[in-house]
Amino acid sequence: MVDVTFARAFRRHVDCPDATVAGSTVRAVLEEYFATHPMVRGYVLDDSGAVRKHIAVFHNDNLITDRSTLADAVASGDRLHLFQALSGG
Repeated sequence: MVDVTFARAFRRHVDCPDATVAGSTVRAVLEEYFATHPMVRGYVLDDSGAVRKHIAVFHNDNLITDRSTLADAVASGDRLHLFQALSGG
């Protein structure tokens, strides 16, 4: 089981409670989460299923690098933390 958490600022836009879900990849975990919280999908993923440009996903303490297939392996006890990345200059 993998813990999925969202930064507080993310919650201003959509109801996204923390949850513990099953899955062996980042995609599988997110799909399991979206099955219970379908409104969150559109805030996290674009129309092609990739992580949106201004969303950061951390697997444990590391920023994921595969933002399109989300095939990174996860294990029971891991954490996914999602938040809105800042940009600008």
